[in-house]
Amino acid sequence: MTSTDISPMGQRLANARARHLTLDSLTPEQIPADFDAAYAIQHEILRASGARIGGWKIGAKSATGPIQGAPLPAADIYDDGVKLPRESFTPLGLELEIAFRFGRRFEPADDPYSEEEVLAGIGSFGTTIEIVASRYAAWPNVDKLAQLADLQNNGALIVGEFVPYRDDFPFVAPSLRFSFEGRNVVVEAAANPAGDPRRLLAWLVNHATVQRRVAVTPDMVITTGSYTGIYLPPGAGTASGRIEGLAPVSVTLF
Repeated sequence: MTSTDISPMGQRLANARARHLTLDSLTPEQIPADFDAAYAIQHEILRASGARIGGWKIGAKSATGPIQGAPLPAADIYDDGVKLPRESFTPLGLELEIAFRFGRRFEPADDPYSEEEVLAGIGSFGTTIEIVASRYAAWPNVDKLAQLADLQNNGALIVGEFVPYRDDFPFVAPSLRFSFEGRNVVVEAAANPAGDPRRLLAWLVNHATVQRRVAVTPDMVITTGSYTGIYLPPGAGTASGRIEGLAPVSVTLF
């Protein structure tokens, strides 16, 4: 890998992520020209950081709307109960999500995998808390493609214990609780804007294997969007989430 393989914007974002910095401004030339350019920058960030893909975040704004996603560095995926410094994330938001792991590999391919094949490959699922963060000082008032390039505003992912997959789980509207320092922080009815998050999985597999030529493997955690919206904690403390039927998950910010 040489420096010419990584764009200036990819290097800037990689440096900002590694040093927990924010970028004061973006010139028009630094904003990705299109989705393909934004996705290319995502992988440049990982290459510049020497990072292995440990998972993916995917989501959609509506039950029929377009899907977007980003690879997640393995070093930024943590087990339940981890303690993390607040100062590493600016800004800092918290979201409660459901994630999946596949029970098989999906290899790079020329032709897309079918939705049926992808859904049949689900092996397990569990609860996650995503820490939302940005490398842009002006977030959230930042160009959407620039946010997509910045690993879709991912700071870290905390992963609870996974359980064997069951297709009768109430994915559209599960019963859940999300609290910070013991106080409920879910202000509206819990729902994933994407609807049933499993509809996102075929897109992810084909985006990775066909478009990016990256295998999707059983160790990867694929988190699928917030059921609770984003909560901005006012200070240090512990966030705890529980989705009925799944193991709880928590993270302590200090």
